[in-house]
Amino acid sequence: MQVDEDVVADGDVVLMAEILAKTMSPRPTGDGKVDIALREVAAGDADIYERMFCDPTMMSHLGGPLPRGSIEAKLRHDIDEATSGRAWIYMIQPSCGDPSVVGGNVVLWAQESHGVWISEIGWMVLPEFQGRGIGKAAVRLLLRRARDAGRWGVVHAYPGVANTASNAICRSLGFTLIGRHDAVYAERSLPTNHWHIHPVNLTEPSAD
Repeated sequence: MQVDEDVVADGDVVLMAEILAKTMSPRPTGDGKVDIALREVAAGDADIYERMFCDPTMMSHLGGPLPRGSIEAKLRHDIDEATSGRAWIYMIQPSCGDPSVVGGNVVLWAQESHGVWISEIGWMVLPEFQGRGIGKAAVRLLLRRARDAGRWGVVHAYPGVANTASNAICRSLGFTLIGRHDAVYAERSLPTNHWHIHPVNLTEPSAD
């Protein structure tokens, strides 16, 4: 989708209002390429969660699939974190005319690292939607919300060292690469690249 940059700039206030309402109607994300919507995680996302977290390919950079029996509890936990405001957990809806279609998720949360609380962002995109730019669009949109809300401060990301697509998203959006980091996910130690960004320094499409 082609986007008039002046329209996108004027629409940022509208986008912010929609996010605060915990849902976003399909509209330009500001990428000049991709039209997505974000909605908060919900109880009906069990099947999507199973696809994301129990599939060996989807979880190849996260140490392998999670047990299917753990998904219901994980979904309940994520819904609780989202509704309480402790985390921002959104499902990515591609602009395909069907609001029930979900292409992945994007999440921003706080966690303790070496005795210090930090903000971390992560995302997943289902195979049939990969290569379309929806992951990058979703990360950019959530970082805009963090910037406009004045919340979360410096945001960290830890894509696997072999996850070429996610590392490319970090690079193109203006993250700074700090170096290699052994991250822990689901009690698994994973070799990752450590990136960080303050949302005020987010790279917008005109600078890509």
